[in-house]
Amino acid sequence: MRRKFLVIAAGVGAAAIINLILYALGRAAGGTFHFTSSGRPATVDGVTVASFSAVPLLIGLVAVALLSPLGEWVTRTALVLGPVLAIGTIAVMTVPVDLDVTSKVTLALGHIVLVPIILVAVRQLGPPSRAVVESEVKAGADK
Repeated sequence: MRRKFLVIAAGVGAAAIINLILYALGRAAGGTFHFTSSGRPATVDGVTVASFSAVPLLIGLVAVALLSPLGEWVTRTALVLGPVLAIGTIAVMTVPVDLDVTSKVTLALGHIVLVPIILVAVRQLGPPSRAVVESEVKAGADK
């Protein structure tokens, strides 16, 4: 269980840090991250970027960690659903908002960089692959 905790912490931490770096680069490139929400001016700030990166990923990875003992289907489903949600939310959360182009591209990239993090973390949280199990069994038999 400690390994799963470390995998989740590493994935969530990496997502927040990478997206904060992207956010800083977007700001340096001239992105304002200002938009209109409910007829009022609003701004995407670093806290929002970090939390929108970390919280959904945390929920998803905890769900995978808790449900993976039910079977490999959990991991396979998460390997598809996680990236689809990360990319799909670009169309729902980023594209329709009246951000400048630099801000929009930066935030879209923030969604995209979640995909490899999701894939690596979910693979680590799921059951070991058959190849790993077979090699461990063979190594034990060779002793």
